[in-house]
Amino acid sequence: MIKKKLLLIGKYSFISSNLYLSLKSKLIIKKVSFEKFKKFKIKKIESFDYICNCSIHKKYINERYKNNNDIDYYVVKRLKNLSPKFIFLSSRKIYPSKPNLNENTFPNPRDSYSKNKLITENKIKKYLNSKLIILRISNIIGKPLKKSNRKVSQTFIDNFFKYKKNQKVIYENHYKDFLSIDQFSKIFYEILIRDPIGIFNISLGKKVYISEILKVLNLKRSIKFEKVDIKNKDSFYLNNKKLKKLIKIKITKMELLDYCSKI
Repeated sequence: MIKKKLLLIGKYSFISSNLYLSLKSKLIIKKVSFEKFKKFKIKKIESFDYICNCSIHKKYINERYKNNNDIDYYVVKRLKNLSPKFIFLSSRKIYPSKPNLNENTFPNPRDSYSKNKLITENKIKKYLNSKLIILRISNIIGKPLKKSNRKVSQTFIDNFFKYKKNQKVIYENHYKDFLSIDQFSKIFYEILIRDPIGIFNISLGKKVYISEILKVLNLKRSIKFEKVDIKNKDSFYLNNKKLKKLIKIKITKMELLDYCSKI
C-alpha cells in the first residue's frame, strides 16, 4: 500500500510532535514551523495528500477573532485551488456543557477560543468544503513536552504536573470526555487511511469523572486531592457514533486509565 503523505504545521506543538512520533513509520510525514510553511512553493504543497495545522496564535486564544490571528484560515486560503485535503483541529468547546453531544448539536461557545474555533470552521468551509476534515476534539491527556517558550495555553494535564508532592488540591468532580494522546494518534491515522470529508467528534464517548483520572495519575505522586461534589454544571461528553462507524476500532476507558497510570 502506498503511504499517505502528511504535512504537520507546528514544529514544537504537543499534538504535532506526538503524531509525528506515533505515525512516522506508517505515513510519510514532514513537520515544519508555520514560518517555514509560509515560504513553501505551490509544487511543494502539492506533494502532500493531507495538511494539518497544529500551531496557534496566542491572540487567537485570548482575544476576539481577527483574520491575522487565524493560522488555519491562512493555510486554507493557500490550499483553495490545490489538491491536498486539510485537517482542521477544532474543539469540543464550541458545544454547550451537557451529555451526548453529536455533530449536529447547536453550538454554544462561551470564550474567545471556542468562539474563534467556530468562526474558523465556518470560514474555511467556504474555501474547502469538499476537501475538509474537521475534528472536534475532546480533552487530550499526554505527558507534556519539555518546557518551551512557544507554549501559549495550559491544559488539564499541564496543571496536574505543576502540583507538588503532599500539596493539597481541592477540585470539582465534573465528568468530561478524555482521550490519551496515543488513542488520538491511532484515531487520526485511521481517519486518514479512510479518506473521508466532514465533521467528526474525536472522543471516548463516555463519562469520565475527574476523580477517576486523578486517581490513576496520582499513583506515583502523593498529591492530596480533595473532591468537592457539585451538580456537574461544567460536565459533558461527546457522542462519537459517527466516528466509530467510520473507523471501526475500539476506544475504551480502560485503555485511557491504563495510559494515565504510566505517565
